[in-house]
Amino acid sequence: MAGEEVQRLVATLENELASVIVGQREVVRGVLTALLAGGHVLLEGVPGLGKTLLVRTLGECLDLSYSRIQFTPDLMPADITGTNVIVETDRGKQFSFQPGPIFAHLVLADEINRATPRTQSAMLEAMQELGVTVGAHTHPLDPPFFVMATQNPIDLQGTYPLPEAQLDRFFFKLLVGYPSHDELKEIARRTTSNQTKQARKVMDANTLVRLQGMVRDVPVAEPVLDYAARLVMATHPDGEGVSATAKRYVRYGASPRAIQTLILAGKVNAVLSNRYNVAIDDLRRIALPALRHRLVLNVEAQLQNIDADTVLRQTIEEVRE
Repeated sequence: MAGEEVQRLVATLENELASVIVGQREVVRGVLTALLAGGHVLLEGVPGLGKTLLVRTLGECLDLSYSRIQFTPDLMPADITGTNVIVETDRGKQFSFQPGPIFAHLVLADEINRATPRTQSAMLEAMQELGVTVGAHTHPLDPPFFVMATQNPIDLQGTYPLPEAQLDRFFFKLLVGYPSHDELKEIARRTTSNQTKQARKVMDANTLVRLQGMVRDVPVAEPVLDYAARLVMATHPDGEGVSATAKRYVRYGASPRAIQTLILAGKVNAVLSNRYNVAIDDLRRIALPALRHRLVLNVEAQLQNIDADTVLRQTIEEVRE
């Protein structure tokens, strides 16, 4: 499939999403980038910003199965993955696997930080292994498989923040901002009348899988790969070529998954920009969502109210091409 066809499909998909979702253009592009790269997304934002509507509309546009899991403290791993139940057959009573809501192409893990660590680990294991093990049997998840998890950064009572090792499994962390004045009025127009916009189907599962395979075929030149490695190493306070900002404010730098994310997201950005090779500007453009959740800041950063995005912006400036 030609790059022009990919751009046309993605542009059509973005327009269909925009007909339902008001604003949030950067979030939509970030979600689509992760989808084409085969990664998962963590969305951070207050309730009511359209996160659930986004993934449901995305499922309609892609003609994919969709499920929503509302995470609560009493949610058990079997409520997500499924379990073996006893059924009556011609041969008597036997165990039969009853799949859980994780068995869908698009899964919304709503307020994932409200579940206990045991339940979170079951969800994230399925994301990493693309399968669910119940008893002695492993049940594979059908591709494409895409998880969009959400968490509320304000209400922290009764929550279980995701450990850094589990945050690292998310391809992107996207920050969902509050709508502007004009966007608020448009939300009111679309949601308080009898007319509702229905998104049309743009592509099916097989087409999406082909696009994901095509993205991985985009070449990466050695200087670009070298820059990605230097950028990741610059986030390590004791690493080679560490930036002055990271050395001061970072406790632990980004993991090797960070460079995988940078390169894959860079390939998607290159294809969508009608280029057939990855440029350093592609890596810079997606560095914040790719790295912000992979840094562990130290006490000094917390006392001075320095966030990961501030550290990353300074680090990008300090790392030369």
